[in-house]
Amino acid sequence: MTILVSVKINDGVVMATDSASSFSSGMVYHHSRKIVNLREGLPIGAMVTGAGGIGNESVDTLLKDLRCRFNGEDATYADWILDPENYNMQGIALRVREFLFEEKSRAYGATVWTKVRLCGYSASRPLAEIWEVSLNGEICPEPVCVQNEQEFGLRWDGEYEALDRLVFGLGTRFNEFAGKYGLQEQQALELRQKLVPELYELLFVEAMPMRDAVDLACYLVETTIGFVKYSISRPKTVGGPIQIAAITKHEGFQWIQHGHSLTQT
Repeated sequence: MTILVSVKINDGVVMATDSASSFSSGMVYHHSRKIVNLREGLPIGAMVTGAGGIGNESVDTLLKDLRCRFNGEDATYADWILDPENYNMQGIALRVREFLFEEKSRAYGATVWTKVRLCGYSASRPLAEIWEVSLNGEICPEPVCVQNEQEFGLRWDGEYEALDRLVFGLGTRFNEFAGKYGLQEQQALELRQKLVPELYELLFVEAMPMRDAVDLACYLVETTIGFVKYSISRPKTVGGPIQIAAITKHEGFQWIQHGHSLTQT
């Protein structure tokens, strides 16, 4: 499990994650790297929740292998080179799907469950987009645009509970307990749909400065880490140093906080 947060505003996108990585053995490590710049010099980033690896390779390493193709460092895949003047986020998402699912996951029986969130700018475009690629075992749907250029706001994934309660005003198990107290499934769904707009806590404005968006993303990750840490019943699968990157039209991909003592790329 992990917490993954993106904050999309007029000036760009902030990406933030924790560093915890848990395994079936029960071990939890706190120095996983979950954010990668997918093409050196271009405003494109990826972050990951779910399985931390495919076969014997971490998703972090695999995404950096993909970056080598995008950079033009792998002559075998010359047609994968990203032309800075002619690329788009949808095309990148399709390449991520092809690489992680078709090439890698299927080679190991297609048993990987993970999600890759892609944030950045298509060539010569004024505003950022956010796309997602979901590997669900043997199924990997076409990439989905979760925020187009004209959509802004917060998105989180992985450990939902803390931020669902904070922002939506309702926990993830609302429908379950509404059913327990007499509502039919459809009634519970309809009630939730009515309550969330009333309870929703607006934490951003589209014109907020990038520095404030960074602070907000950090706060949301910190909140989830603290929630999981002090929850008596929840597995301690979120934690470790916080990683933060910002992507803007003119400055491109920038590390704000590596979260690690080792050099981050």
